[in-house]
Amino acid sequence: MPLKDKVALITGGSQGIGRACALVLAEAGADVAVGGRNLEKLNAVVQEIQSLGRRALALPGDVSDPAQVKAAFAEFVKRFGKLDILVNNAGVTKDTLLLRMKVEDWDAVLNTNLKGVFLCTQEGVKIMLRQRYGRIINISSVVGRTGNAGQANYVASKAGIEGFTRSVAQEVASRNVTVNAIAPGFIATAMTDVLAEAVKSKLLEKIPMGRMGTDREIACGVKFLASDEAGYITGQVLHINGGLYM
Repeated sequence: MPLKDKVALITGGSQGIGRACALVLAEAGADVAVGGRNLEKLNAVVQEIQSLGRRALALPGDVSDPAQVKAAFAEFVKRFGKLDILVNNAGVTKDTLLLRMKVEDWDAVLNTNLKGVFLCTQEGVKIMLRQRYGRIINISSVVGRTGNAGQANYVASKAGIEGFTRSVAQEVASRNVTVNAIAPGFIATAMTDVLAEAVKSKLLEKIPMGRMGTDREIACGVKFLASDEAGYITGQVLHINGGLYM
């Protein structure tokens, strides 16, 4: 159990990649808190974590709200006493072409996807610097590197995460805190389930492995970057995309 006695906080942990990360880290021995907006779904994940014999905590809230973020981290520390692993996974999409994009659609995506990473990392780093240990993993996207028509707001947020990751990694490396990102390709989740079959078929034609990835495959990448084996890796972006982007 490479993460035995570690404690982790995962934002956007109620479903998809976030839920998979919670379960994979729990299987590896970590106690896990999951954050998100849907308390019912969070509680269901908490029960799954507990069934694996690990402690778990639901932290309902909005990562774009500074007050709610501070309150969530305070509750986390009160419960667990430390923070070893932070996975910034919370994200939303509001897709449309640039000429049709409303300012509120831009703000909603940037506030959750990028501002949320800033707020949570800032709170997490305060804890990790004091304990001189930490692993921060930010979930980016392949489109943050390639771009994608109709997703200017989402792409900007994910590209911003990668630059943010490299900058913070330089600031905290001397205290044994690593900061990395994972850029998933097209993964079979609720976010991709809504795509039309014709769109999915065209996407699969571009993926050398000929299939979408699974949320567990992303979670296993997170587990590696959270482990001691990855202790000399920081400021990097791990692409997990079946060869879509090389």
